[in-house]
Amino acid sequence: MTTTLGPVLDVRGLAFAYPDGHQALFGVDLHVHEGERVALLGPNGAGKTTLVLHLNGILAAGAGSVAVGGLAVEKGNLKEIRRRVGIVFQDPDDQLFLGTVRQDVAFGPANLGVKGAALEASVMAALDKVGMAEYADRPPHHLSFGQRRRVAVATVLAMEPEILVLDEPTSNLDPTSRRELADILRGLDVTVLMVTHDLPFALELCPRSVVLSDGVVVADGRTFDILTDAPLMAGHRLELPWGFDPRAIDNLPA
Repeated sequence: MTTTLGPVLDVRGLAFAYPDGHQALFGVDLHVHEGERVALLGPNGAGKTTLVLHLNGILAAGAGSVAVGGLAVEKGNLKEIRRRVGIVFQDPDDQLFLGTVRQDVAFGPANLGVKGAALEASVMAALDKVGMAEYADRPPHHLSFGQRRRVAVATVLAMEPEILVLDEPTSNLDPTSRRELADILRGLDVTVLMVTHDLPFALELCPRSVVLSDGVVVADGRTFDILTDAPLMAGHRLELPWGFDPRAIDNLPA
């Protein structure tokens, strides 16, 4: 994937308050370039999910702007925006609701008008990318949690998004499923924004991290630098697993 000069995701001055008056975001700036893998870190209540829900128009900005590939995230553009920005939610069952894996993965592109052989090719290509092609005719509820998460990723990849957004992708995964997901994500030719509390996973996959705390960006830089900045980590309720030392890791992503 080639890197363009302008950001594929361009968030400027984004502010948002919920109807009850709770202000979740206070002027967030975030710029992600084509081909980057970026981790979005921060404590619970920092505004991470609120930010993600603005990226494909589920929430509308109170102030500021969001653009994807130069296209503003606004009402008239939502169909195209939701093709460009694919969100994989924390619970795969939020995205899997049809009788078979094939039907679930076909749902998005079919709604865009893809039909026949082209639809089948799109579905199988997406399933192949996540190692689930052989399960195409299985009911999703017969799969393991890790397999369902991979199918949820495939439902988004079938739309050929410009940006893949993952919300806590490793939650509830066993170590093997976690490693398999890492291998899949590392091999994808797509821009990735990953919301995660799994700091070793962020370090493994994302050269860059952005820290959101109390609705503002408080750090943006190399993941290694952020995870080894003890005052920053302590000040924003970020904590590495016991015994994990980023300095001991070889072959960090560039």
